[in-house]
Formats: sequence, C-alpha cells, structure tokens
Amino acid sequence: MAEAFFDFLKHRASAVESLYILGDLFEAWWGDDNPDPIPRRIISALHELTQRGVAVYVIHGNRDFALGKRFAKETGCILLSDTHPLDIKGKRILLMHGDTLCSDDIDYQKYRRIVRNPLLLGLLRRLPQKIRRNIAEQGRAKSQQHNSNKAEYIMDVNIDTVKQHFIQHGADTIIHGHTHRPGRHDYDIAGQNYERIVLGDWTEDLGWYAAINIAGEITLESFTITQK
Repeated sequence: MAEAFFDFLKHRASAVESLYILGDLFEAWWGDDNPDPIPRRIISALHELTQRGVAVYVIHGNRDFALGKRFAKETGCILLSDTHPLDIKGKRILLMHGDTLCSDDIDYQKYRRIVRNPLLLGLLRRLPQKIRRNIAEQGRAKSQQHNSNKAEYIMDVNIDTVKQHFIQHGADTIIHGHTHRPGRHDYDIAGQNYERIVLGDWTEDLGWYAAINIAGEITLESFTITQK
C-alpha cells in the first residue's frame, strides 16, 4: 500500500491545488523522530509534493494523533484541527477524520479524550523511542482485539451526532474516513438536503479518495492498486 500511496502522490496529487489527508496516514505513530524506512519515505514524498507547490493539509486520525511540529516542518504539511470547513462556490464542506461521529462507542470516546490531552502527549514525546514504539504497537493490538468484540453499529456513526455537526458548522456536506464504509449518504433536516461522504480504507487491491472541482462538485473515487 505504501507504494500505491507514493504513486498516488506522484501521478494524481501532483496535479491538484490542495491535498487533504483525513487521518490514519500511518498505522501507528509513536513520534516524529520515527527512523523506520517507510515513514521516512512518506515524509520525503510529502516534502517533495509541497515543494512542487501543492498545499497539503493533515487532520489527525485515531492511529496517528501524535503527529507533531517536526512532522509538519519536515513535510511542509499544515496540521489542522479535528474539523475543517471549506467554502467552495457557496457550498460549505466539513472535513474531518470521523471518529468523533461514532459517539455510541463510549469507551473509545473516553480513551480519545485521555490520549489527546496535550499534557499527556507532551510526556509521551519525552519517553525513549523504544518505549514509545512498544506503547503504540501494544495499543494498536489491543484496539483491534477490542473492536472485534464490538457490535457493528457501535463502530459506525451516530446519525444524531452527524446531524448536529451539519447544524453546528453550517455545513452542506461532510467528508470523513475512519469507519471504512465508503459511500454517499443523504439526509433531510428540516426540509434541507445534506450529504455525508465516507472514504474507504486503502487495501492491497483498492484505494479511495474524494475529488472536489472548482465548481464545488464532489466525486468519490476508487482505483485498483496494481501489485509491483
């Protein structure tokens, strides 16, 4: 999948004005000083893209919430808050990772508030690399085991929470990932039409992205990943 991402940056993203990465770029991120080869290549590829003049924005995901200032400096990417509105041709599009929409998953939401506490993040970043790596890998394994025992509806979005986000942010459209359930969903709220677009997870065979043209029209695209 890493090679598919590099190919995507080179042949698709290099032709756009802006690229928004909506979290979970990495399976687990235990520090901006990560010396592993794949993360270093990703950082280098993103730096090359931003040097070409493409503006690249990153929203933290639940797997890489520890991305920090060094990552931003080395890549030239701009780190965004949990929600980011785009106003295009009179349409307001809300970009987000999507984990906060899954409000039925109460255990995860509690965990999220704890691990994203700035004080705790600051302490974690001061730990030796080996300890941080072990914490990240163990956390990822526990998360996968925990999720395997959850009902499907708990790990999907809560419709009332989705509607609250439309109203709160004055958005016509929400684009997010996280749930790995790609599709387009329509909502009627007080007689007004809204749409939620969900990006799919990248697998060994298939990649996903959404494209927004200058007229504000949005397409949800998938493409076959060719094994090399």
